[in-house]
Amino acid sequence: MKKLIILFLPFLLLTACVDSLDDYNVDTKRPSVVPPVTLFSNALKGLADTLTSPNVNVNNYRLYVQQWSTTTYLDEPRYNVTARAIPQNFWQGIYKGVISDLNEAKKLVNADAFLTQETKDVQLAQIEVVEVMAWAVLVNTYGNLPYTEAMNPENPLPKYDDAKTIYDAILGRLDAALPKLEAKGTPFGAGDLLYKGDMAKWVKFGNSLKLKLAMIIADSDAAKAKKMVAEAAPKVFTSNADKAAFPYISTPPNNNVISKDLNPLYSSRQDFVAAETIINPMNELNDPRRGQFFTTVDGKFVGGKYGFLNTYANFSHVSEKIIAPTLEGLLLDYSEVEFLLAEATERGFITGSAADHYNKGVTASITYWGADAADAAKYLAQPKVAYATATGNWKEKIGFQKWLALYNRGWEAWVEWRRLDFPKLLPPTGGNAPAGLAIPSRMIYPIVEQTLNGANREAAAGAIGGDLVTTKLWWDKF
Repeated sequence: MKKLIILFLPFLLLTACVDSLDDYNVDTKRPSVVPPVTLFSNALKGLADTLTSPNVNVNNYRLYVQQWSTTTYLDEPRYNVTARAIPQNFWQGIYKGVISDLNEAKKLVNADAFLTQETKDVQLAQIEVVEVMAWAVLVNTYGNLPYTEAMNPENPLPKYDDAKTIYDAILGRLDAALPKLEAKGTPFGAGDLLYKGDMAKWVKFGNSLKLKLAMIIADSDAAKAKKMVAEAAPKVFTSNADKAAFPYISTPPNNNVISKDLNPLYSSRQDFVAAETIINPMNELNDPRRGQFFTTVDGKFVGGKYGFLNTYANFSHVSEKIIAPTLEGLLLDYSEVEFLLAEATERGFITGSAADHYNKGVTASITYWGADAADAAKYLAQPKVAYATATGNWKEKIGFQKWLALYNRGWEAWVEWRRLDFPKLLPPTGGNAPAGLAIPSRMIYPIVEQTLNGANREAAAGAIGGDLVTTKLWWDKF
């Protein structure tokens, strides 16, 4: 009997501190309550992952802009978007992986009675800037889509809103958020994986995003674009240090998503080589970024034929730097901003020198990737690169160099290619390539929408001229 008492006593001591044995059934790794900053961090990662991923089931935009070609599969560089669930995975990556978390973070911030109004204002502004960017990704990919009725669990069949109306709405939301970035409250700090609570950089990020979104509508609403550009330009990025970049780390699952698919540490796949479309002009210009972008074959940079099968060992492929686990995921950078300012100057939206902004854009890209300013100056001195003597009009000059600067950022390069119409990219032809291929102008709606939200999806498709990859979005005028 004494032995039973002795054995039972430790159990009494262990359970004396809890109200119920149910307290032992709490999974500390799956909390039922999550702080808003954690949701904010996760949304940033979701946005970076979706835009950076090279996975053919999610993001094939590097193929569409012919930065890469394939070794084994031809569906993707030949624009088959139904063989895999590509439209659905990209759609869910933004709706579920970004906007859903941001909406929940907003609810928690607003409901916190212990936060001052100033702190709520600044944190909600940080959330809003990222959410505006996420909505812009969706609307500039698909066109009309669920917006006003989206993210409501009580409405499983949301209507699709007009794309231009959505765009105007998110521009208004961005304008409302920008002043609040300068509120005197306490921002998200350590959980702000872009800037660690540095609100001066958030102001630059928000205004650089405004500049970018304004220039996208430059051909469809020049007056509005001009007004927005003039407002944003004084507060945009001014150096590579200002970039909005997600800091991937070496430890899975938070390593660079490119490394997950292409680095031998994590994958044996050899699906991609550099496309000759980009390699050949870079070789001709002796571009100092080639060694940062690509590997060599017998000391040379050699591109594979776009849209056809290529033997992996015979061609340059993605560099060690690109597949490094810690390579950051760029969301918006200084080079991109300078090219936008060059274009804005040419359009008469702002005063200044387009050539100066162009030179800064080229230099920012080259130095970001590891070369120095002297390399950039030498590159710019070539007649085929110098703004005064490079081939074509300003759209061609800026479009070509921006395409190079947006290497490894396939989605952004796809937007700019559709908008500026340069460089002149052609779909695969000849050989066994099907006739009549066309580089996508938009992504089709997820196939599952036909089943789950068919009437609204059908109405949206009819409103934009057909749910086709060849249907142009409202701002794509030429």
